[in-house]
Amino acid sequence: MAWRYGNPVQIEFGVDSFAKLPELIGKRRYAIVTYGEPFFDGLAQRLSETAGVPVLTIRDVAPNPDYRLLAEQTRRFAELKQQPELIVALGGGSVIDSAKVFAAAGGDFGRIKTYLETLKGAENLAATPLIAVPTTAGTGSEVTCWGTVWDEENGKKYSLARPNLYPTHAVIDPRLMLGKPQLLTVSTGLDALSHALESLWNVNNNPVSANHAVAAARTALDVLPKLVCDLGNIELRSRMAQAALFAGLAFSNTKTAIAHSLSYPITLRHGVQHGIACSFSLPMVLRSVQGAGGLCEDSLKQIFGPDLSRGADALEDFLALLGIPTNPAAYKIERKEWRLLIADSLQGERGKNFLGSKERLLEAAEMPRMPATKTA
Repeated sequence: MAWRYGNPVQIEFGVDSFAKLPELIGKRRYAIVTYGEPFFDGLAQRLSETAGVPVLTIRDVAPNPDYRLLAEQTRRFAELKQQPELIVALGGGSVIDSAKVFAAAGGDFGRIKTYLETLKGAENLAATPLIAVPTTAGTGSEVTCWGTVWDEENGKKYSLARPNLYPTHAVIDPRLMLGKPQLLTVSTGLDALSHALESLWNVNNNPVSANHAVAAARTALDVLPKLVCDLGNIELRSRMAQAALFAGLAFSNTKTAIAHSLSYPITLRHGVQHGIACSFSLPMVLRSVQGAGGLCEDSLKQIFGPDLSRGADALEDFLALLGIPTNPAAYKIERKEWRLLIADSLQGERGKNFLGSKERLLEAAEMPRMPATKTA
């Protein structure tokens, strides 16, 4: 079996590692990309006091970064007398994805739009260095070279993927994740679990990514139900942050697969939060890859035990414990639409990474089961 693995991101992990940011920034002009909430205002102020005042602060990032807002935000970079030498992304996946757009745009969103829609003009894209500071445990974007961009007006989702969009550093401070509400903790944690599993039933999987994925999935399955009942527990936050990081390191080399491909139209059409949209189908996918053999099946058995059918049931119970139904009808997706979504998703960029078959997936979609576990 021939394979390769690589990831250039320098990782700083640990409680209070946020304090290392001024040293990483040095004397460079920098911009901050974050959310417009008091918690993030406070972090930005701390950074300003220790690393100098940023040349620009973008603080109106929205979930699912969209063409219109990204274009307006990019114009603010164009209006600067001097462009930043560095961008600091301080927040969740939407913040880090937005920062990658700004890093590649060089003040001109038209370059991004052209590249996303035609895959031409790569030579016109910029590559401003980026430091990612995730404040949720789930995105993995701090160790990948792509970001998700949405064109909601036309119902499309794009992936901005360039090798030079890997952050130079990822600073992962579990203390920044304390106080996050239960639903956000669940949805981001399930996103991380999905990243791990999606990297296993994947044509691009390899032994290194598989090791990261197994560690991530086993930790997430153990920690997440405990964490939702103890949101202020720094040890559990640290373990979940590490699981999300390992999941990111796994899918940074494989990209995601069918569950994510399914999730994009579900988010666009039905408004289902990303972490939930890409995770409620995981038991179905797991049932469909029984018998796949090789690294995929060996790795899944390390997570769920030798009987993957029972493992899929246990995964369904795990989701139910977190209040996540696995029946598409719970998200107002009718049976006919669900089958069409599965078929269409297999043709998508991420769906083509799936090493299973359409027939087995559709068969698994017809295997409803009532979870045995009560919600926490």
